Amino acid sequence: MNMTRELNLTKRSIGVNFNEEGVADVCVWAPEKDNVTLIKQTGERITLAKDEMGYWHNHAASIKPGDLYKFQMDGERIYPDPASLSQPDGVHGYSQALDLSYNWTDKEWSNLPLKDYVIYELHVGTFSKAGTFEAIIDKLDYLKELGIAAVEIMPVAQFPGSRNWGYDGVFPFATQDSYGGATALQKLVNGCHAKGLAVILDVVYNHVGPEGNYLSQFAPYFTDKYRTPWGSAINFDDAYCDGVRRYFIENVLMWFRDFHIDALRMDAVHAIKDFSCTHILREIREEVNKLMAITQKVHYLIAECDLNDTRFINPTEEQGYGMNTQWIDEFHHALRVTAGQEQNGYYADFNGIRHLAKAYKDAYVYDGQYSPHRKKKFGVKADNAGQQFIIFSQNHDQVGNRMLGERTSTLLSFEKQKLLAGAVMVAPYLPMLFMGEEYSEPAPFLYFVSHTDPALVEAVRKGRKSEFSAFHAQGEAPDPQSEETFLQSKLQWKLLKKEPHQTMLRYYKALITLRKTNPVLSSLNRKNLDVRIEEQQQVLMLHRWMDDQHLLCMMNFSEVPQTILVPPMEQSWKLLFDSGDPSWNGIKAAAIDIGDNSELLLQPETIVIYANH
Repeated sequence: MNMTRELNLTKRSIGVNFNEEGVADVCVWAPEKDNVTLIKQTGERITLAKDEMGYWHNHAASIKPGDLYKFQMDGERIYPDPASLSQPDGVHGYSQALDLSYNWTDKEWSNLPLKDYVIYELHVGTFSKAGTFEAIIDKLDYLKELGIAAVEIMPVAQFPGSRNWGYDGVFPFATQDSYGGATALQKLVNGCHAKGLAVILDVVYNHVGPEGNYLSQFAPYFTDKYRTPWGSAINFDDAYCDGVRRYFIENVLMWFRDFHIDALRMDAVHAIKDFSCTHILREIREEVNKLMAITQKVHYLIAECDLNDTRFINPTEEQGYGMNTQWIDEFHHALRVTAGQEQNGYYADFNGIRHLAKAYKDAYVYDGQYSPHRKKKFGVKADNAGQQFIIFSQNHDQVGNRMLGERTSTLLSFEKQKLLAGAVMVAPYLPMLFMGEEYSEPAPFLYFVSHTDPALVEAVRKGRKSEFSAFHAQGEAPDPQSEETFLQSKLQWKLLKKEPHQTMLRYYKALITLRKTNPVLSSLNRKNLDVRIEEQQQVLMLHRWMDDQHLLCMMNFSEVPQTILVPPMEQSWKLLFDSGDPSWNGIKAAAIDIGDNSELLLQPETIVIYANH
């Protein structure tokens, strides 16, 4: 028997797992306990033995897939398995033993090059009427035809009840039962790969949700050395942290190895507190590299990071943490202010079109200068490749952080929606869509939960009100606990049969196709780029090129026509794309051909793209 319980890259080694003979291998980490017993729902008790690292284990032929069980420590209360793969009766119920083997048909699948990712973020519960993994499969052809390359799924770790954004998960290894559970997720991933779609899974390693969080009953999973917005920090560098680090590394490996996930998007990594010699993100990168060497499969790590610190995305050989790419909110913030968003809350740091120009050129808007919102100098220069930054005009946070969860479709004109989509697609970064934006979905995306603790429900309601106080002076937020709040947030697919939704969908398809097929737009070369602005006119001119091919992208963010002078480049230009064309319900098409130093009339709230002859 392995008494040290070394990390095994090829199979999961904590929780309840089944070996090739079908015998259950039980392992739970509880270093400060004197005895640990697995208790099946039938009443059968299985005593575990402790090794020197604090792991308790046993082999149990009597445990079969589907069996329900909990753990008892030192003769006290019984709790679900911290590494549970399934919680069919919710976060307080018994854990269910699962065999994760699946009849995969994606052996020929290879992850797409990161530079080719066009990402579609979705929430399982509101993406369809059924709100399940199975229902997503029915829309894979739609996503493929749209031009999507990677489907990003918001967190699916088991959370309380059936309604949640997913960031209140308390069982990182258990796939949400109301979505269909582990096998249904495997089927979805297999189906995506069959269609040529990569799968990104959103995971949360900066905190654990409040209800059903029993981790501290087993071991020191949390530390009071640091405080986070959610309370005590996860223990990545305090006493007993080795077991905690291994727990989350095992989780990463499970998603890649046993669910064939292509990339993980790690939520708010700036809230991970770790001053170890090797940061947990770097260690995760190193272990994933080892797994990739074994499987010959490529897996990406995506960081959501609010620090403008390239250390997170620099390679490990340059003393970075090795994340492949990161979400970059600052492009979004600058774009939204340019489009008319009020400069309050975190938007107060952004002055609009000047900062948008800087985002195109430098990725980080704040790369060392003083930030009034943060009241300090902030950020570093970023020389990283374009594919290391993911941008968007909206996402779940930026929509849901509004009191009424309004999407761009209800905040901006039809023309400006098209302009924002174009502004994202012509940038030298990875583009991401938020579900429904491609057809101008008007339904809100509200914040919703389904907690069972009345005191917690009330705390969430109060917290929600204070969270967006900087954004809205009046009005009441929809009740997060109400099922109606959840139902209001579901996509309305029937709108695809109506206008202007059909036109917007055609527009997005054409725009994405242009981005994928045009060699300049698909190159993501940040160096071959120049940007100019006419601040009074609210016009931005983006010049990109590759070899002898040049593109001129001109955007009018104002609500009136603007006459601009084409920059002198010794080129003649032919119209390639025009959001103002009547075929997209626009006012008037732009000139087909233009030359250097000629005047061009830009229609209100439009983007036009010219290519050199």
